[in-house]
Amino acid sequence: MPRPIGPTIPRWQLGEQLSQLRSAAGLSQQDAAKRLGCSVSKIQKIEGGEVGSKPVELEALLILYGTPDDLREQLLELRTLGAQRGWWSRFGALPAPFATFLGLESAATKIRIFEPLMVHGLLQTPDYARALIESVNLMSTHAEVDRQVQIRLERQERVFGEEHPDLWVVLDEAVLRRQMGGSDVMARQLDHLLRLPRWVTVQIVPFSSGGHPGALGALTLFEFADQTHTPVAYVESQAGNLYLEKEDDLARSGVALDHIASAALSKQQSRELIKTTAQQLVPQQ
Repeated sequence: MPRPIGPTIPRWQLGEQLSQLRSAAGLSQQDAAKRLGCSVSKIQKIEGGEVGSKPVELEALLILYGTPDDLREQLLELRTLGAQRGWWSRFGALPAPFATFLGLESAATKIRIFEPLMVHGLLQTPDYARALIESVNLMSTHAEVDRQVQIRLERQERVFGEEHPDLWVVLDEAVLRRQMGGSDVMARQLDHLLRLPRWVTVQIVPFSSGGHPGALGALTLFEFADQTHTPVAYVESQAGNLYLEKEDDLARSGVALDHIASAALSKQQSRELIKTTAQQLVPQQ
């Protein structure tokens, strides 16, 4: 059974198709906005997959673009799929970029990650997640911290379910050394890394490896089942989140992750380093 696609990928697919149809018809986003009686910003968001469209709106655009009947039916089906509520909707309103991220993560069949500063969210214990969220989001209430921890645990439950993706995570050695939440919390977090399912690959880039492409920051590459969607690279920074879909960007991201992997210890060597670091956190009797 394939992994559930969710609403994010269908919205992106529909938006891409609409953008191509509009361009092929020789029309601008302003023309489309005029036809719907809406802002150009809304057309941009529909084509970018950020928001869905109502059936009557999509029908109007398809007529305007002269869409063939067979393609029209496919696009109407994509609209229906994109109108689904993602599992995260029960947690209330979330920032659009984060909702997009959750949709991609839920649909991916392969996820490759490099994280230089913290244990990745999919691998965090509840206590580590809480300590991290509280240290980063200084103005968050206890209720908001609780909500974010629960979302993180739900992500883990879905990714580690029966229809799990291939998951490959590389962490910098600094992640192991930074005692998020104190030595007890960190020791339990490191022990958790050692107890992950065998199908999860965790590797550590040691301090001794020197420079590598990961010095530029965290990077995630999502890959999807055939015919679902092309890969998507995700880059996160203080300046904002960036999704990369162009072929050259994806090629660079793949090469960067390959080089990071070559700088990392083997899976077994990484386990030994994690184990040794955890033992150093536990007071000797």
